[in-house]
Amino acid sequence: METVRIDKWLWAARFFKTRALASDACDIGRVESNGHRAKAARDVRLGDKLRITNEAGIFEIEVLQLTEVRGPAAVAQGLYRESAESRAARAKVTEERKQMLEAGGMTEGRPSKRDRRDINKLRGRIHRF
Repeated sequence: METVRIDKWLWAARFFKTRALASDACDIGRVESNGHRAKAARDVRLGDKLRITNEAGIFEIEVLQLTEVRGPAAVAQGLYRESAESRAARAKVTEERKQMLEAGGMTEGRPSKRDRRDINKLRGRIHRF
């Protein structure tokens, strides 16, 4: 196997829970391959540099292995190598989010529709069309 569709690879590498979410992320520009926006049908090759934005943050990775099959998380982590700068940036953003939530103080009870939109925006969640 020399190439795999990028949406299948992102799903197999466990960046997105479903292939549809991976495809949507490609469509709205949250996935870049070698500095270019990636469509869902774009092929991934060994050594490609990907920039992926999802709920967990921004990942800058290098593709080490190809697969179309979703396996255990331990196997999925072996499919790519994340840069040290990417890890540090994600840790910093995570810490900032925690501090912002603590400083803002959540209201008691269920969040309102507006609160839910703000929470989703803060977490960078993808909404299906």
